[in-house]
Amino acid sequence: MTQESVKIEFPCEYPVKVLGRARADFQPVILEVFELHAPGFDAEGIQVRASSGGRFTSITVTIVATGPQQLTSLHEALMETGLVSMVL
Repeated sequence: MTQESVKIEFPCEYPVKVLGRARADFQPVILEVFELHAPGFDAEGIQVRASSGGRFTSITVTIVATGPQQLTSLHEALMETGLVSMVL
């Protein structure tokens, strides 16, 4: 039995979860990156959650993904902020 890679049909709605340390500038910086790479995302659908200890924050943003290059560029830009621990 072989495992096939999942094929995504673009454009599609694509949720992106970003995890980082809780700090005042985390959300504004992250949303600025999303605006550059996925302009017009649904700002009302953003989900923000603090970890149980309050040390981390996660932000989930659903974008309309246009292709793998956009997702790669978004991931790289988020990591380059220095504020992001993980992107899912």
